[in-house]
Amino acid sequence: MSKILYIEGSVMTHEEKRAWIRLVVAVLSYAAYVGVILNRAGGGPVPAVPYAAALLWSVGGSITASIVAEIGMAIVNPGASRAKDVRDREIGRLGDYTGQSFVIIGAVAAMLMAMAGWDRFWIANVVYLCFVLSAVLGTTTKIVLYRRSFPQW
Repeated sequence: MSKILYIEGSVMTHEEKRAWIRLVVAVLSYAAYVGVILNRAGGGPVPAVPYAAALLWSVGGSITASIVAEIGMAIVNPGASRAKDVRDREIGRLGDYTGQSFVIIGAVAAMLMAMAGWDRFWIANVVYLCFVLSAVLGTTTKIVLYRRSFPQW
Protein backbone atom coordinates (compact mmCIF):
# COMPACT_ATOMS: atom_id res chain seq x y z
CA MET A 1 0.00 0.00 0.00
CA SER A 2 0.91 3.62 -0.36
CA LYS A 3 2.88 5.30 2.41
CA ILE A 4 0.05 7.86 2.70
CA LEU A 5 -2.22 5.19 4.17
CA TYR A 6 0.05 4.50 7.11
CA ILE A 7 0.56 6.28 10.41
CA GLU A 8 3.58 5.02 12.30
CA GLY A 9 3.09 1.50 10.97
CA SER A 10 -0.72 1.37 11.35
CA VAL A 11 -3.45 1.88 8.79
CA MET A 12 -5.20 5.24 8.52
CA THR A 13 -8.10 5.59 10.95
CA HIS A 14 -11.71 5.88 9.84
CA GLU A 15 -11.90 9.50 11.03
CA GLU A 16 -8.77 10.46 9.11
CA LYS A 17 -10.22 8.93 5.94
CA ARG A 18 -13.37 10.98 6.49
CA ALA A 19 -11.25 14.11 6.83
CA TRP A 20 -9.47 13.35 3.54
CA ILE A 21 -12.80 12.78 1.79
CA ARG A 22 -14.22 16.05 3.07
CA LEU A 23 -11.09 17.98 2.11
CA VAL A 24 -11.01 16.65 -1.44
CA VAL A 25 -14.77 17.10 -1.94
CA ALA A 26 -14.73 20.68 -0.61
CA VAL A 27 -11.88 21.72 -2.89
CA LEU A 28 -13.26 19.99 -5.99
CA SER A 29 -16.82 21.23 -5.56
CA TYR A 30 -15.70 24.83 -5.02
CA ALA A 31 -13.34 24.63 -8.00
CA ALA A 32 -16.21 23.33 -10.15
CA TYR A 33 -18.46 26.16 -8.93
CA VAL A 34 -15.86 28.82 -9.72
CA GLY A 35 -15.29 27.23 -13.13
CA VAL A 36 -19.01 27.33 -13.93
CA ILE A 37 -19.33 30.96 -12.83
CA LEU A 38 -16.28 32.11 -14.79
CA ASN A 39 -17.44 30.15 -17.84
CA ARG A 40 -20.88 31.77 -17.65
CA ALA A 41 -19.31 35.22 -17.32
CA GLY A 42 -17.41 34.74 -20.57
CA GLY A 43 -15.33 37.85 -19.99
CA GLY A 44 -18.34 39.93 -18.96
CA PRO A 45 -19.15 41.27 -15.51
CA VAL A 46 -19.15 38.43 -13.01
CA PRO A 47 -21.94 39.85 -10.77
CA ALA A 48 -24.31 39.67 -13.74
CA VAL A 49 -23.97 35.88 -13.89
CA PRO A 50 -26.88 33.82 -12.53
CA TYR A 51 -25.09 32.14 -9.64
CA ALA A 52 -27.75 30.94 -7.17
CA ALA A 53 -28.55 27.63 -8.85
CA ALA A 54 -24.87 26.83 -9.41
CA LEU A 55 -24.10 27.63 -5.78
CA LEU A 56 -26.92 25.45 -4.49
CA TRP A 57 -25.96 22.59 -6.82
CA SER A 58 -22.36 22.89 -5.69
CA VAL A 59 -23.30 22.72 -2.01
CA GLY A 60 -25.79 19.88 -2.56
CA GLY A 61 -23.35 18.00 -4.78
CA SER A 62 -20.63 18.40 -2.19
CA ILE A 63 -22.82 16.96 0.55
CA THR A 64 -23.96 14.10 -1.69
CA ALA A 65 -20.41 13.32 -2.85
CA SER A 66 -19.17 13.20 0.74
CA ILE A 67 -21.95 10.82 1.76
CA VAL A 68 -21.41 8.56 -1.27
CA ALA A 69 -17.63 8.52 -0.73
CA GLU A 70 -18.03 7.64 2.94
CA ILE A 71 -20.48 4.86 2.07
CA GLY A 72 -18.01 3.63 -0.53
CA MET A 73 -15.26 3.68 2.07
CA ALA A 74 -17.44 1.59 4.39
CA ILE A 75 -18.20 -0.91 1.61
CA VAL A 76 -14.55 -1.29 0.62
CA ASN A 77 -13.50 -1.91 4.22
CA PRO A 78 -16.54 -3.28 6.07
CA GLY A 79 -14.56 -4.61 9.01
CA ALA A 80 -12.92 -1.28 9.85
CA SER A 81 -13.49 -0.01 13.34
CA ARG A 82 -15.64 3.07 13.52
CA ALA A 83 -15.10 3.53 17.22
CA LYS A 84 -13.73 6.89 18.26
CA ASP A 85 -11.17 7.09 21.00
CA VAL A 86 -10.11 10.11 23.04
CA ARG A 87 -7.52 11.10 20.45
CA ASP A 88 -10.13 11.08 17.64
CA ARG A 89 -12.48 13.24 19.67
CA GLU A 90 -9.76 15.74 20.60
CA ILE A 91 -8.50 15.98 17.03
CA GLY A 92 -12.06 16.43 15.78
CA ARG A 93 -12.73 19.14 18.34
CA LEU A 94 -9.53 21.06 17.58
CA GLY A 95 -10.10 20.77 13.83
CA ASP A 96 -13.67 22.02 14.16
CA TYR A 97 -12.64 24.93 16.37
CA THR A 98 -9.89 25.89 13.95
CA GLY A 99 -12.19 25.74 10.92
CA GLN A 100 -14.93 27.76 12.60
CA SER A 101 -12.75 30.86 12.46
CA PHE A 102 -13.56 31.23 8.77
CA VAL A 103 -17.29 30.92 9.43
CA ILE A 104 -16.99 33.90 11.77
CA ILE A 105 -14.86 35.81 9.26
CA GLY A 106 -17.47 35.11 6.55
CA ALA A 107 -20.35 36.26 8.74
CA VAL A 108 -18.60 39.49 9.68
CA ALA A 109 -17.57 40.11 6.07
CA ALA A 110 -21.13 39.49 4.83
CA MET A 111 -22.54 41.82 7.46
CA LEU A 112 -20.11 44.60 6.53
CA MET A 113 -20.70 44.07 2.82
CA ALA A 114 -24.47 44.23 3.31
CA MET A 115 -24.18 47.42 5.35
CA ALA A 116 -22.00 48.92 2.61
CA GLY A 117 -24.62 48.02 0.00
CA TRP A 118 -22.56 45.52 -2.00
CA ASP A 119 -24.22 43.36 -4.63
CA ARG A 120 -25.78 40.11 -3.37
CA PHE A 121 -23.50 38.15 -5.70
CA TRP A 122 -20.41 39.21 -3.76
CA ILE A 123 -22.02 38.69 -0.36
CA ALA A 124 -23.17 35.16 -1.23
CA ASN A 125 -19.83 34.25 -2.74
CA VAL A 126 -17.82 35.53 0.21
CA VAL A 127 -19.99 33.50 2.57
CA TYR A 128 -19.59 30.39 0.39
CA LEU A 129 -15.82 30.93 0.10
CA CYS A 130 -15.54 31.22 3.87
CA PHE A 131 -17.54 28.00 4.35
CA VAL A 132 -15.14 26.24 1.97
CA LEU A 133 -12.10 27.73 3.68
CA SER A 134 -13.55 26.64 7.01
CA ALA A 135 -13.88 23.07 5.75
CA VAL A 136 -10.40 23.10 4.22
CA LEU A 137 -8.73 24.57 7.31
CA GLY A 138 -10.63 22.29 9.71
CA THR A 139 -9.95 19.09 7.79
CA THR A 140 -6.34 20.06 7.09
CA THR A 141 -5.85 20.62 10.81
CA LYS A 142 -7.30 17.17 11.51
CA ILE A 143 -5.08 15.51 8.90
CA VAL A 144 -1.96 17.24 10.20
CA LEU A 145 -2.80 16.19 13.76
CA TYR A 146 -3.33 12.59 12.65
CA ARG A 147 -0.05 12.63 10.73
CA ARG A 148 1.98 14.36 13.40
CA SER A 149 1.12 14.23 17.04
CA PHE A 150 -1.47 15.92 19.16
CA PRO A 151 -0.01 18.97 20.95
CA GLN A 152 0.57 18.54 24.67
CA TRP A 153 -0.23 21.65 26.69
